[in-house]
Amino acid sequence: MTSSASSGDPAGPHARPSVVALGGGHGLAAALTAARTYAGAITAVVTVADDGGSSGRLRRERGLPPPGDIRRCLVALAAEGSPWAPVMEHRFRGGTLDGHALGNLVIAALTETLGDFADAVQETARLLGAAGVVVPATTEPVVLKAEVEGRAIEGQVAVAQSPGRIGRVGIVPAGARAPGQAVQAIVDADQVILAPGSLFTSLLPVVCVEEIGHSVRSTPARVVQVCNLAPQVPETEGLTGADHCRAVVEHGGRVDVFLYDPAGALAVDEQEVCGAGANPGAASLTVDGLTHEPKLLGAALASLTGRSAEPSEAGY
Repeated sequence: MTSSASSGDPAGPHARPSVVALGGGHGLAAALTAARTYAGAITAVVTVADDGGSSGRLRRERGLPPPGDIRRCLVALAAEGSPWAPVMEHRFRGGTLDGHALGNLVIAALTETLGDFADAVQETARLLGAAGVVVPATTEPVVLKAEVEGRAIEGQVAVAQSPGRIGRVGIVPAGARAPGQAVQAIVDADQVILAPGSLFTSLLPVVCVEEIGHSVRSTPARVVQVCNLAPQVPETEGLTGADHCRAVVEHGGRVDVFLYDPAGALAVDEQEVCGAGANPGAASLTVDGLTHEPKLLGAALASLTGRSAEPSEAGY
């Protein structure tokens, strides 16, 4: 699909754009919910570096990629009124299943039954009637590593909880392959969203996948980074919006537009953002100051494609 930024867009200004969102956790789920208000096609490319909670247990005990972030994305894209969406989010309390989300167990069971994690994700998407495609960023689990003030830290939870300024992050193995479907979706997209959320432990582990980073740098799509509303302590304590943008670029990504809410608690200086290599975009993105409101975020993202944020013909 030709980029919407191209003057020769044959689909015209009213065609619904193809949107790819990268990241993990609640931030990526919020971006997907927003994309449903204006996108014609949606693909989520999700980190598999998580090693905490239910996902971490399944990873250690069953040797599976962590399903938690992927589960959240599938639920965010579930058909409206699907009875399976709240069921997938049900979390057991007490006993041997304590802390496990049912959706994680479903994906794990399908993986062992079908023999392939990607197939299990696709089957879960079918069950939920997902209005989009969810793809893991790598075809194998990866370990997150980071430099924190001269110390080498490994593991997503350890990095997120480590006090001190995080320098660089990477993944092990460094040459982990990305699914061809993820790479092709980024290349063909009209818009690529770098989702809000945990900068170093959700977004950058996706960008650090060599094939993903290369695709983000080379795609004709407009790449939009959605700024967090507030710092995450201790992970991004003391960082400005421009620091968030600069981190993406320094880790092999690209940012064309840095979208932020001027009322957010995270400091954003537009001149510094420009110096970090992106055009700033300001819009009201939240009602409570704590979470991105899907309709507001959707409207702001849609405006960057030249299309309107309205319910799509596909029923997203």
